[in-house]
Amino acid sequence: MPDDMPAPVPAQRQDAGRPSETPLSERAAVTQLRGFIVARAFKPGDKLPPERQLSVDLGMKRSDLRKALDHLEGENCLWRHVGKGTFLAAESGGDPQGAVDRLAQTVGPADVMRARSALEPAIAREAALHASAASIAKLSLNLTRARQAPTWREYEALDADFHRQIAEAGGSLTLLALFDHLNALRRMITWGRVVRTTPRPPEDHESFADHARILAGIAARDPDAAHNAMRLHLRAVERRLFS
Repeated sequence: MPDDMPAPVPAQRQDAGRPSETPLSERAAVTQLRGFIVARAFKPGDKLPPERQLSVDLGMKRSDLRKALDHLEGENCLWRHVGKGTFLAAESGGDPQGAVDRLAQTVGPADVMRARSALEPAIAREAALHASAASIAKLSLNLTRARQAPTWREYEALDADFHRQIAEAGGSLTLLALFDHLNALRRMITWGRVVRTTPRPPEDHESFADHARILAGIAARDPDAAHNAMRLHLRAVERRLFS
């Protein structure tokens, strides 16, 4: 199964219900919460579970969950009432995220993998051309932390950050926005599909080597190598997902 798929519902994971020790970025927390809302088929006006239960269901620290809730409230996607709870707001026809939510209900994993295979190798090429030394160092640190991750949930958060860091390193706000929308869609439609049989990634986990090759291409300022390494990585992810 692909390493960069989102965490499933608690019943399918050995470490489910235990909040990640790795702090999530606000964007990652928001994406994970959006995926949960879509996967559970909440509708406008529905009440979400209380924060304590949401934290357990998502395997997310309360502080990370609150950042995600604050973000969605700021976008008028939900509203909170002291003593009553948190509710989904009415849909906004002009909301780009609403369009992603609707798309998530009509497409499947194969379609999203086609889009990833078209977009992410190009993003890796841009990263090889434009990444700063600081961006490369950040990617290298991510690889080290991922190899040491004590649980799948923590590894998956680092894996998601690795791919986004590459998009950031490319220096194009347009490509980064496209990546974020595609990443949100990916999380929404694949929720609950991954089943892990070990408590953490094994030492020979295939994506460790894949990510190292992608980083090597970027660090060498070799756009063809970075492009091809990402393409082969996504092909391997697709093979594990659909085999």
